[in-house]
Amino acid sequence: MKHLPAVLTAAAVLTSVALVAGCSDEGAPVSFDGRSAPATATTRSTDSGKNQLSEAERKTLLPTGPKAEFTKQNSIDDGTEIGVTTLHGKKSGFTGKVWVWAPKQYFDPKYAQSGFPVLIALPGGNGYPNNYWMGTDLGLQSSISKWSREGRSLPFIVVMPVLNPDADYYYDGSDIPGQPKMGTWMTEDVPDFVKANFRTFKSRDGWAFMGSSSGGFVGLKSVLKKPEQFKAVIASGPDTVPDSPLWNGHEKERQANHPEKLARALAAKPGGPDVYLAFQAGSRESGLTKVKNFIRDYGKGPVKTRLQVIQDGSHNAKTYVTGMGDGSIKWISDQMQAPIAAE
Repeated sequence: MKHLPAVLTAAAVLTSVALVAGCSDEGAPVSFDGRSAPATATTRSTDSGKNQLSEAERKTLLPTGPKAEFTKQNSIDDGTEIGVTTLHGKKSGFTGKVWVWAPKQYFDPKYAQSGFPVLIALPGGNGYPNNYWMGTDLGLQSSISKWSREGRSLPFIVVMPVLNPDADYYYDGSDIPGQPKMGTWMTEDVPDFVKANFRTFKSRDGWAFMGSSSGGFVGLKSVLKKPEQFKAVIASGPDTVPDSPLWNGHEKERQANHPEKLARALAAKPGGPDVYLAFQAGSRESGLTKVKNFIRDYGKGPVKTRLQVIQDGSHNAKTYVTGMGDGSIKWISDQMQAPIAAE
């Protein structure tokens, strides 16, 4: 993970071009309030005359605030928008940008009382200062919009934080001693921010990661490290060992953030929470064997795995979106909580 792959650099360049050419009102205020639920949950009467909360109200966490200020980054063909804000992480102490997209269903009145599942999307490469999934050239949001209409995906809220605090090193999405606490940023500050601004689900059934390459590593590690908080990940062409040079002198902490060690421990835990690891790799990708070995060695018990081999695919983000449509997004969607329409 020490060098930015050329294919991922190309994706970042394409994103930059798209940003310049495709969003004339970039920077305008964006609101994700929509037709949201009231501040206090309503009740309904049953045949017995007792009031009780609906299923959506029982499972949903309404926005907790404080509300962030978003500005427009991009638009999707269905009329939805990608917004961006700067998040000051209270727990990590790190400040960085976060991009967010809410699907069209989020603004549908029939889902006004319901939470929505969250997909934290992480880029490959350095992921700084931008997260390339916020561009429209890779088609992530437009694809999820299409797949959700076709019943192949849940209508995820897509959250795209910066991956690293600078372009000099990879921080492995971890709290490396003496460095910015990127593990706390990714698994605590970012989810807290989403809960503050959007209708989400209270349980881990509404929380997942997806990521490419170095971002795939971070998503994979985060789910295995905090299975009580996150249920699934789409890990595309991921590294499976923490290899940042910043770990030097901190071997104990490195091992505590090692996906192989975390998966082995979880698989050996009777009655542990199930996690769903959707691996992807192109058929022309050198890392395919590494992913197969991980599945063979650690995909046991509560560690549920699936491999999407993308024919003629290589190590790049465009390939991985194709793989998601070929089955990965459907597989994790089937394990997660869907929005609940009003009765």
